[in-house]
Amino acid sequence: MSKVRIKAIRQTVYTDLMKEYENPIQHTCDVRMGQEWISENGECPAGMCPSAWESMRPFVESLARGEGNFFDGWMQNPMSAMISCNDGFRPVSFYLEACSTEHQ
Repeated sequence: MSKVRIKAIRQTVYTDLMKEYENPIQHTCDVRMGQEWISENGECPAGMCPSAWESMRPFVESLARGEGNFFDGWMQNPMSAMISCNDGFRPVSFYLEACSTEHQ
């Protein structure tokens, strides 16, 4: 299986939705933009948000097996995917990419 690089690309914050629907909370997301992880053998990397992992896990596992080309050519790089976590108030977008053999 290949390694898969996971990079936090962008976070969007919907303050209007938070104000209308969310209960005030002290602690939200620890992910920093630009932060990277490496998944080995399709497994969750240390320090990855469990909720974000559940959103991306099937794609990481597929990329680790050498599969790709999701949704018939969705991504410019067929061995990649752009996946967002399931936080409806402050979703983070993650770029997933199978590591080339030279980076393994």
